[in-house]
Amino acid sequence: MLKSLHIGRYVTNPQDLRALASFLEAIGFQQIGERDGRSAIFSAPVGLLSVNALAADYPQQVLDHLKDVNRLIVLEVSNPDDVFEIAQKKKLKILADSVSQKTGERSFSLALPGDIIVTVHGQPDPPPAGIEGSLRAEGKRFAIVVSRFNAFITERLLQGALDGLRRAGARSQDIEIMRVPGSFELPAAARMLAASAQYDAIICLGCLLRGETAHYDVIVTECARGIGQSAQETGVPHAFGVLTCDTLEQAIDRAGLKMGNKGMEAALAAIEMANLKSAVGRQSSVPSKNARAARAKKRNRKR
Repeated sequence: MLKSLHIGRYVTNPQDLRALASFLEAIGFQQIGERDGRSAIFSAPVGLLSVNALAADYPQQVLDHLKDVNRLIVLEVSNPDDVFEIAQKKKLKILADSVSQKTGERSFSLALPGDIIVTVHGQPDPPPAGIEGSLRAEGKRFAIVVSRFNAFITERLLQGALDGLRRAGARSQDIEIMRVPGSFELPAAARMLAASAQYDAIICLGCLLRGETAHYDVIVTECARGIGQSAQETGVPHAFGVLTCDTLEQAIDRAGLKMGNKGMEAALAAIEMANLKSAVGRQSSVPSKNARAARAKKRNRKR
């Protein structure tokens, strides 16, 4: 009975072998055993033996290279674009490249060292399904904590956050704004709001500019740590919209100019996390209901 399949290819010098082995390892082959400089054995997740007739629509350049079929290797990959990029970085010659209009599968042929031809084909795997939060703010309540320090920047962040919430469907009466002296006070205020159990997410906005002393580093560390700790301990999502910049110009760019508005980005993150929490809660409630029903059924049998 058939146990395994091993197809060998030969190159003329060690330099070609090293170049060929480097490419194969870069695209995911695993070397088996020790390499002695004269040979190398590689394994792939799945091995297939393909027998094909040359098609009339093959490019003539490929047909010329396939006269000696012993030089051909066919690889199926899940990331053809990545393999193509690796081939370009290694300056391998591209003989043909095409994409199927029906399936989206990409196929290209490479001339490898040692007069070996590799045809690579495949299409990207669809991303695995997962739980995600939507960007719909209807029916959710949000609190925004904004620092008055560097108000020239933080008020712009606030307007961006409000714009993001309203665009997603949040009502003005469902948005609470709380102002605090500076970014150091953001975690305490966020914690109070989260502990009230009145809000689905908290948005923290502030701006810290690096000065000539270590004060900046202390505040940045405590602000980030406190906001993260508040989110973890209360279970209410917190969005971090605190700018930590070296210069005022950098802050202006991130408050509505070249780098967008980080306040709006924080608002969108808060909306998504609030909906994600709701989605996870709905999923976890199903096993709980099933478990309660099973326990009730067990008690009824005992009676």
